[in-house]
Amino acid sequence: MKNSGTIFNIQHFSLHDGAGIRTVVFLKGCPLDCIWCHNPESKKSKPEILFSYDKCVGCLKCAQVCNGGCLAKADGILNINRKNCIFCGKCEEVCSFDAISLIGKSYTADEVLDELKKDDIFFGNDGGVTFSGGEPFAQPDFLLTLLKKCKEKGYNICVETSGYANEEAFKECAEYIDTFLFDIKETDNEKHKEFTGKDNGLILKNLEYLEKINANVVLRCPVIPNCNDSLEHFENIGILAQKLSCVKSVELLPYHPLGLNKLKQLGAEAKYNEQEFLNKETAERFADAVRLNTIKSVIVNV
Repeated sequence: MKNSGTIFNIQHFSLHDGAGIRTVVFLKGCPLDCIWCHNPESKKSKPEILFSYDKCVGCLKCAQVCNGGCLAKADGILNINRKNCIFCGKCEEVCSFDAISLIGKSYTADEVLDELKKDDIFFGNDGGVTFSGGEPFAQPDFLLTLLKKCKEKGYNICVETSGYANEEAFKECAEYIDTFLFDIKETDNEKHKEFTGKDNGLILKNLEYLEKINANVVLRCPVIPNCNDSLEHFENIGILAQKLSCVKSVELLPYHPLGLNKLKQLGAEAKYNEQEFLNKETAERFADAVRLNTIKSVIVNV
């Protein structure tokens, strides 16, 4: 087990990442490379700099305190040499306009538990902690430490996962998890590899293990225009949900373009450039395709 890891956000009072009121801990790093990723700041395991040009006033306070010499003004615009960044976080500390921020900080397990303790009075019978990402299983030893400590505290535990995880680590962690929010991005193996960089064999194998241990699973399925928005895919989701007794419900997550601005702030290029939100009515059409093949609850989560 590992007692520290990299986290890029801790979100308090969440109502959409499991039952009840929850605190969501976002672990950094993901083995998949989904072209539509809503949280591109979660992909890399190391810290990163987010920079918003429209908030920057060019005061250069950040450059004055930068230990890596990676900030300078050219042609009236602040430029960042990201390769030189040592992630000291001093630029974020002095920026009065929230133009620059460090994404990804080291936490010990006890520091995470201190954050959870602030909220546990609100958890009640249904709420608790959700570990998300990125991919939580990208930091398996740290995740296991967190799970054990949370279980000792009596917290209800959800883990949101792509299912792309080392089998042994997945099995070791599974006994401490109350609910899996399990992403199914594409049921066709070749398309899954095209859109995420990996095939779905390991994902389905880990899902089969959850069936074997009678886990509690919610399938969470993004609806991405011109990628996985086929009736056949969502009909297959319904067949899968009906086949597996561990699956209690299905949630469809309509695409949103908010990740595009984050990519710009990361200084990265978009692989998928859809600018429009997918409306709920369109998503409901695919939800109906799921419902044709399962009696389990299917909702569109917006």
